[in-house]
Amino acid sequence: MKNTGRQLRWRIPAAALFWTCIGVVFALPTLAAADWRAPLLASLTQWWAWGLLTPAIIAIDQRLPFSRAQSLRRLATQLGLGVAAAVLHVYLRAALAALLGAAPWSKLADIHVLAIAASEGVLWSLLIYCLIVGGWWAYQSHQLYMAAELRMERMERSHAEARLNALRLQLDPHFLFNTLNTISAQVQAEPKLARQMIEHLGDLLRLSLDPKSREEIALSDELDFLDLYLSIQTIRFGDKLRVTRHIAPEVLRSAVPSLFIQPLVENAIRHGISHRAAGGAIVISARRVDGTLEIIVRDDGAGLSPNWSPRHATGLGLRLTRERIAGFHPDGATQLNIENHPDGGVQVSIRMPLRLIEDAHAST
Repeated sequence: MKNTGRQLRWRIPAAALFWTCIGVVFALPTLAAADWRAPLLASLTQWWAWGLLTPAIIAIDQRLPFSRAQSLRRLATQLGLGVAAAVLHVYLRAALAALLGAAPWSKLADIHVLAIAASEGVLWSLLIYCLIVGGWWAYQSHQLYMAAELRMERMERSHAEARLNALRLQLDPHFLFNTLNTISAQVQAEPKLARQMIEHLGDLLRLSLDPKSREEIALSDELDFLDLYLSIQTIRFGDKLRVTRHIAPEVLRSAVPSLFIQPLVENAIRHGISHRAAGGAIVISARRVDGTLEIIVRDDGAGLSPNWSPRHATGLGLRLTRERIAGFHPDGATQLNIENHPDGGVQVSIRMPLRLIEDAHAST
């Protein structure tokens, strides 16, 4: 009810201003005359009368027992109603003129008023009626189109969210299986370290099962999750694993798909560092580049083989990460490149549209 009241408060003055402007425009050729008040008032009363009739015209059209498929019947009915509206407009215009003192009230009882109106142009009145009805029909069509667009947008968003969740459900077991393998390798050799890993795994699972991390999270939350994963790997590799982060502060609130950096770091550890006696280093960077978010994960391992190509990449984590990033922005605005770095090792770079997540949304 409050919204309806607010709408009426601005719609009524807007409609009055609209019809007044039309009346003034049509009276412009006569305003240069000495007696300009009479033609101006005549023009205003003509268009104000149509303004008063418009709500009734729309209300009657809404109650016509015809569907949109019965357009011919609806049009024929409206033409008949247009003639009646033209007659009613004559009397309403005369009443407005009498109310403003431009004509006597007795004119309303004059039997010749219709003949006078006919001589002034019933066809013109019928044309105006058709323009009002046509404008109303165009507005209805626009509303239906916008509603259909909104439904389609919701369906596309639901489909994208369902796909992201499906990929996430594949990635969670994959991540858990690999982490448990890492812990099991230390159970007999280093029981104390294995217990610490299990504690960190509990924190990881607690964060992974948090509902707010299902679809999109802030980059800062994704990096917190990555820190928990790296804490397990640091226990395993010790000083052999060196991780450096270069994160620009302005991108910490960027919206990203959850659990998409961890598989890239896991690949860097598994293929670039784990087989080296001296271990290695991983550099993780994030910055803003031309309105996009750029994230780079680089290791200093042996690098890719000369005949390697993305089509030959069979790792589940990398494939799911690529699909989740593409699904997060289904308009094709994301890029994921894997290449050898000039100084050695492999570099994985990701670019996606930069969109800052609201603090209130991120905390719910």
